[in-house]
Amino acid sequence: MDILYIIIVLAVIFVSMTLHELAHGLVANSLGDRTAYDFGRLTLNPIKHIDPYMTILLPMIIIITNMTTGASVPIFGGAKPVPFNPSNIKYGEIGVALVAISGPLVNFLLAFVAYAILVVSKAEAGSLLNSVLTAFTMVNLGFFAFNIIPIPPLDGSRVLYALAPDFVRSIFDTIERYGVLLIFAIVMVGGSLMVTYMNFIIVNILKGFSIVFGG
Repeated sequence: MDILYIIIVLAVIFVSMTLHELAHGLVANSLGDRTAYDFGRLTLNPIKHIDPYMTILLPMIIIITNMTTGASVPIFGGAKPVPFNPSNIKYGEIGVALVAISGPLVNFLLAFVAYAILVVSKAEAGSLLNSVLTAFTMVNLGFFAFNIIPIPPLDGSRVLYALAPDFVRSIFDTIERYGVLLIFAIVMVGGSLMVTYMNFIIVNILKGFSIVFGG
């Protein structure tokens, strides 16, 4: 088992999920809600954002599965959600949707920047730089594809919630109570379907990146 690879991927996950959650907090703060600030979550300290199951256990299961079986499951995970009070957010549900989408957009931007550096630097395959940049690209695309799934408590559900009729919102409110348990259930029961969806999203984004950089 490649220990260096595991260390690189976990380090990338910690950085990526920290920036993801920080984005939620900063956008919420800019829209009038100071809850994240009051709870000490407007910080780059990853320890404040770690969820033992979503940040460590789930990614490790995926990493080990890929390394031992040769599978190509996208690496994804999450963090302890940054708290915010929707009633304090400007622009109602639209503002809440902006808070939600900010996290995945940061992951998309990190992937884009890492890919750009990878292309410009022409980092040699197998080098440490290549491994780090590739990990940054793939992990953040995995985070992006996973978090935009419109199922509570994922960020995509908040965007859909802002546009949905009341009866759909009531369903989402009920589902969201189960939180992390629901995510693990989705992974276990609908894992193959979710992997197919995520790979479709990731592959097509990479094609777009390749076009942008003349690949």
